[in-house]
Amino acid sequence: MLKVGLTGGIGAGKSEVSRLLVERGAVLIDADRIAREVVAPGTPGLTAVVDAFGEEVLAPDGSLDRPRLGSLVFADAEKLAVLNAIVHPLVGARSRELEEAAPEDAVVIHDVPLLAENGLAPLYDLVVVVDASPETQLDRLVRLRGMTEQDARARMAAQATREKRLEIADIVVDNDVPLEELHRRVGDVWAELARRAREPRPQE
Repeated sequence: MLKVGLTGGIGAGKSEVSRLLVERGAVLIDADRIAREVVAPGTPGLTAVVDAFGEEVLAPDGSLDRPRLGSLVFADAEKLAVLNAIVHPLVGARSRELEEAAPEDAVVIHDVPLLAENGLAPLYDLVVVVDASPETQLDRLVRLRGMTEQDARARMAAQATREKRLEIADIVVDNDVPLEELHRRVGDVWAELARRAREPRPQE
């Protein structure tokens, strides 16, 4: 099994790269999706979040009101730390379950938006960073996601710098390119990942 950490700044195209890798045979473990699952209605995770932040973070249907919770923690480092202390261990445990269920020869892609920010690179055999210029990121966020320029710049500024992400990269996918070229580049990356997954690995 080859454990790959996949990350990239908002608007860099990480989701498209992960989709293309799955098409080629990768097993995807999506940290964002798992983070939603572990605080779904009826879960211990949601109970813990409500205990910490109050019932005001619940939507009328009993699910987590993510925008409301975000408004509470986004500008408060202490509250964000409390939330992370609840969610991160649950995400980690579920990720390990999914990884253990994958075939022994699998290329397992961990899609982790905050991989650089949280110092998680050592957890993986290698790290793939999807890179795009800040100008490209801003254009995609405004044009494709409908964000205001101010909101887009704020989201970008809240993440690790481009330089910090590139420092931890074993493989960089340059996505300042048309979609057809991205497909070709991801094909090359997949060939390299599949080759490494086939290599004999030292026993831990």
